[in-house]
Amino acid sequence: MKKLALDAADIRILCALQKHGPLSKAKLSEISGLSATPCWARLTRLKAAGYIRGYHADIELSRLADFAQVIVTVSLSRHRKADFDRFEAYINGRDEIVDCIATGGGVDYIMKVISSSLTDFQNFVEDLHTEDLGIDRYMTHFATRQVKTALPNISKLATSNLK
Repeated sequence: MKKLALDAADIRILCALQKHGPLSKAKLSEISGLSATPCWARLTRLKAAGYIRGYHADIELSRLADFAQVIVTVSLSRHRKADFDRFEAYINGRDEIVDCIATGGGVDYIMKVISSSLTDFQNFVEDLHTEDLGIDRYMTHFATRQVKTALPNISKLATSNLK
């Protein structure tokens, strides 16, 4: 997808959507400082260009159920494209893994795993060992409490790209 040349009004629209989720045409135009028709045209263009992946509710999981949150670092024994592809295909098929990033340096992947109990997490780890994923080593870090969770400040990030 081609990158659009974004301006300050586009960034205001994206910031408003990130903070509030889907908004009415009137509310989005009010927040962004544009009249309704140009604002909606920009929103349509931003969606078509792939800048908006979707809208989600921020659910407070601890009110819903008890759970275990574990950060897992993984290093693969081999570093061929096929090894990464196999591992990533497996990871994408597991609901327990809510975040996974590939990294450079000491480990290959850092994952956030949410399971309903430590027993379920242990079953997940055993599944990792059962599959032929080429894992050399892994480390687990059990979360005791959430200190901060935030969305990136897209206005700050995008400032250098404004034209």
